[in-house]
Amino acid sequence: MKNKIISLLLLLITVLTVSSCTINLNIGQGGGGEQNGGEADCLHADVNDDGECDKCFDSLLVVIDFYAINDLHGKLLDTDSQPGVDELTTYLKKRGDIDEHTVLISSGDMWQGSSESNLTRGKIVTEWMNELDFVSMTIGNHEFDWGEEYIEENLKAAEFPFLAINIYERETNTPVDYCAPSVMIERGGIQIGIIGAIGDCYSSISPDKVEDVYFKTGDELTELIKDEATRLRDGGADLIIYSLHDGYGSSGSSGGMISSNRISSYYDPSLSQGYIDLVFEGHTHQRYVFHDTYDVYHLQNGGENKGISHAEIAINQITGTLVVTEASFISTSNYTGLEDDPIVNDLKDKYGDDIAKGDEVLGFNPSYKDDYYVCGKVAELYADFGVRTWGDEYDIVLGGGYLSLRSPYSLGEGEIRYSDLQMILPFDNKLALCSVKGEDLLRKFINTSNSNYHIYYTEYGASIKEKIDTDATYYIIVDMYTALYAPNKLTLIEEYPEEIYARDLLGEYIKTVGLK
Repeated sequence: MKNKIISLLLLLITVLTVSSCTINLNIGQGGGGEQNGGEADCLHADVNDDGECDKCFDSLLVVIDFYAINDLHGKLLDTDSQPGVDELTTYLKKRGDIDEHTVLISSGDMWQGSSESNLTRGKIVTEWMNELDFVSMTIGNHEFDWGEEYIEENLKAAEFPFLAINIYERETNTPVDYCAPSVMIERGGIQIGIIGAIGDCYSSISPDKVEDVYFKTGDELTELIKDEATRLRDGGADLIIYSLHDGYGSSGSSGGMISSNRISSYYDPSLSQGYIDLVFEGHTHQRYVFHDTYDVYHLQNGGENKGISHAEIAINQITGTLVVTEASFISTSNYTGLEDDPIVNDLKDKYGDDIAKGDEVLGFNPSYKDDYYVCGKVAELYADFGVRTWGDEYDIVLGGGYLSLRSPYSLGEGEIRYSDLQMILPFDNKLALCSVKGEDLLRKFINTSNSNYHIYYTEYGASIKEKIDTDATYYIIVDMYTALYAPNKLTLIEEYPEEIYARDLLGEYIKTVGLK
């Protein structure tokens, strides 16, 4: 009897030893040892979840390297103020050769902001992204700057999906057809779901560009993300990435923890409780790497081609356990010394006729001009244009409104080309005549505390500025962004029909009068 018991115990131990190498085969390959470089026919197991097979000691980890770009704003070509993407292209291609499993994504605002991109309506950037095998691009607020038509045109050229789970048609209350809620990709047997969303960015879009759509934000967005993450998990996703065009408002965090309260204005921390594994962010042009209280990492790389975000995740094929083994910001200094990739010049040549206008020399700038000077000059040109166009019928008080330069935020000394103006004043906002009540004129324009509001009085305006009647109606010249921004309480009288923008007025001034 004793011998029978011993025999049964030995048999049970043998069965348990064999079966222990067959559990949890639900992630990735999970197959025999020959596929993983181990002993032939080894059915891998990792009971202690240390990343090694308990029997053959092979590594069971698949390492995925994620690289993310946000807010490139069309900066493809080298300028005096910053590098283009020719060296970055070389770097990313090399990383693809070195890292076995790479994923390259965008978190939005890729097109608007440079002469070469604006003059091709983003297509030159989209083709560059094709060259680098981006797997997705989240739609940002500035993708709407030329209207939905050009999002759809770029989608035709793109070899990757545009993502935004929360952009809806106003009329039908259904998701727009040019965005997918997510995409599923595979690397090394690991299924990766990527969900995209745009944040509450209405104030950064001219209202006439989004009059037919709206964004679901707040609790509605949270529920959309949770439902989509659950759907992806049920469909086999081992890892969920969230590409969000919204982000934290400050730079400086370097791998440390950030409280839920500090990120809750744009990200619901409950998403980090089993729904989302890693977040790439954008929009705020900040540079940070931090993890939230649930150990989910959030990264943003500052935008304007100042660098890229990188995260490395190791995933246990057997247990499904994932660990972020690296999360970092990679600055331009890591690749500016590399050889230029020819694709950028190839694209420049391909679109040479389209972007030739950018090389037009407008004049000479004898000294550095800062944001305050340039925006003040634009306000003056708005006022002059308004008097010439509508002055016979209306008493124009002032010109200006919300005026803010983009990178490099100034005009340097030397020759001024059209591309210089298109970079700092990229927006295609037409000019408009608006009426405004005296109290709102005082509050939002004359006595505003907003440093981005710049005004210039006409001769008539200078004569009455000290005696504005709060109940009277006055007339001002702004662009359509300022005209349609609801808190300004302006009434649109007439939009100037021709495509004359701030940069065009400034360019004509430089050519005819010159900067002093």
